[in-house]
Amino acid sequence: MNRQPLSAVIITLNEARRLSGCLDSLDFVDEILVVDSGSTDGTQALAESRGCRVIHQPWLGYGPQKNFAVTQAANDWVLCIDADEWVSEPLRQSILHTLADPRFQIYQMPRCNKFMGRWLRHGEGYPDWSPRLFNRNHAQWSLDPVHEKVETSRQGGELTGDLMHESEETLEQYLDKQNRYTSLQARALFEKGKRAGLDKLLLSPLLRFLKMYLLRMGFRDGVPGLVHIASGCFNSHMKYAKLRALYLKHVKSSEVEAAQ
Repeated sequence: MNRQPLSAVIITLNEARRLSGCLDSLDFVDEILVVDSGSTDGTQALAESRGCRVIHQPWLGYGPQKNFAVTQAANDWVLCIDADEWVSEPLRQSILHTLADPRFQIYQMPRCNKFMGRWLRHGEGYPDWSPRLFNRNHAQWSLDPVHEKVETSRQGGELTGDLMHESEETLEQYLDKQNRYTSLQARALFEKGKRAGLDKLLLSPLLRFLKMYLLRMGFRDGVPGLVHIASGCFNSHMKYAKLRALYLKHVKSSEVEAAQ
């Protein structure tokens, strides 16, 4: 089938244990580019042994690192994927069919997340639409320090088939990562001049729970679904609590300076 040439782009740091499954699902692309930020577990050697093109780039932050990787790809059409994700067969066929005659310059795909041993199909865990296939001339990653997103002024399309996200994290590791993420988010909001009142601290987590657990039927995913949604609500609360703490620290510092 004649189609647009495609580069799969992966950013890595010590992903040797998880990378093989991702690469196995990408045998339909024209190039696999791995941008590594200093792995010490053999990630680069593994990628090279699988025929990937590997570039070393010190860590720039999630958005900037992915932007750098996209610019280094050999093709304009890129599929951005993480080492702990893999392309399902239905998604593979959807991508190939779409690239034979693209109607849009950017496409999002449903992502299915595995959490506490269960594939989530409701709530926050699914469909978790993610824009990952795009023409780099018409889209780019945002510069957000965490929870980066693809930005474009173009209308986008949707693919069928799931992008499977199978993290090997323990619950403890997941919560530790979320703690780091909320700190980065709070700092980014503070630097933009945002503030957090009681409405954000209390209503944001509550409304999020009602939406995800009831309206989006997260309860159908059992205990893993409940824990996933509850942790998301707690993260929302902590993001704004940390933002509030940064603001109070700033106010106190300003008062001390004014008194001197």
